Order: sequence, then structure tokens, then C-alpha cells
Amino acid sequence: MKKIGFLLIIIGIMLSFNIIAVVQTGRGKEAEMELTSKEFKHNQPIPAKFTCQGDDINPALIIGGIPKEAESLALIVDDPDAPMGTWVHWVVYDIPVISRIEEDSIPGVQGINDFGRKDYGGPCPPSGTHRYFFKIYALGKKLNLGEGVSKEELEKAMQGHILDKAELIGLYKKQ
Repeated sequence: MKKIGFLLIIIGIMLSFNIIAVVQTGRGKEAEMELTSKEFKHNQPIPAKFTCQGDDINPALIIGGIPKEAESLALIVDDPDAPMGTWVHWVVYDIPVISRIEEDSIPGVQGINDFGRKDYGGPCPPSGTHRYFFKIYALGKKLNLGEGVSKEELEKAMQGHILDKAELIGLYKKQ
């Protein structure tokens, strides 16, 4: 009888560790969003084609793990290494729920960047290697802000509606 009791205790301990492992690894939970590009890998150089020294067009982006409840996406591209503070390169919102943003495209409504334009402004650092953060947000609603809002206005409008987000960092140094 003692052997059976001991065996049940061991089985109970093993089951509890298994439950803890499932909770810690998130198994059974939906996948988290991810943002990738075939043009460059995370924390790797952005090809010149997508910069001011090339065609100055946006790279294609692949979005995975978008929450089923998402009604729209938003994208912000900025450079926190700019000499005068973070420089905004692209603001796009009310993007339909899509898994790919095509190269040289306008996937949604464009906001105003720090170049004073409503378009993608590619990396163009004055000196040294800069990091460019491509940040995608899954939103629980379409924002309907109209054209030309700033990054700050977009971030304020997104508050309370972000279901998930993902980030891809690219590097660039002028040649």
C-alpha cells in the first residue's frame, strides 16, 4: 500500500511539473506576432535599395501570428539613433489585416514622417550605423484618422486598442 501511495505522489509531482511547463512555454496559446523581411534579417544591414542611397522604397515585410480579433494594422518605422532624437521614417495605419506588405507599396493610410512627407523615407543617417525599428501593431479596430497624422497622434489613437505588436530592427550606415 505504501508503494502505491508513493507512486501516486510521484505521478502527482510529475503532472504538476508538466502543467507548469505548459504554462511557462505558452503551449496552447496563440502564436505571438512576428515581423520579418526577406530583404534583411533582424539586427542586420538593410540593403541600399531601401535607403536614400538607393531607390528609397520600402522593403517587403512579412507579418505572422496576427491575432484573429485584429481589425486593422499600423506600422511605424523610426530611428532612435538620430542626432536630434528619434527620427520618424514612415507612419501607416488602417492597414487591412494582411500577412505581407509588398515592396514599394502603400499598404494603408499614410501619416506624416519627419521628412515632412506622407510616404516612406528610407534610412539616411548623417554618420555611423543607425538602427531602424519597423514596428507593426495589430489593432482591435480601424482608426479612421484621415491622412497626415503624426507618429505621436497615431500612438495616442492606438492606446487601448493594441492586441499585439512585433518589431524588426534593421541597420544602415551610408557608404
